[in-house]
Amino acid sequence: MRDHKGECENLHGHNWKIEAAVSGNELGKDGLIIDFKIIKEKMDKVLKKLDHKYLNELEPFKKQNPSSENIARHIFEFLSRELSNKNVRVSKVTVWESDTASASYMEP
Repeated sequence: MRDHKGECENLHGHNWKIEAAVSGNELGKDGLIIDFKIIKEKMDKVLKKLDHKYLNELEPFKKQNPSSENIARHIFEFLSRELSNKNVRVSKVTVWESDTASASYMEP
């Protein structure tokens, strides 16, 4: 982590857990806002680009720190582009870097 004082400024890793929440104004005829399978496919797509990578070398994090907050925002923005339509919107992404530490990103 650039410009950070403490242990996290050194190269380190996490066993991340990612949680995405979607919301909508109407349920479909099937009673769903969106099929979880679709969310999982899009989540897998973005996580594949991050998994087992040195995040500082990836485009979104070459200039900004790969903090949990920035990772949550990156995933939120990706999922919003991929999933959002007139009935579905990504409402929140939470990134857990441990069982007790997380950061969430959401737009108002």
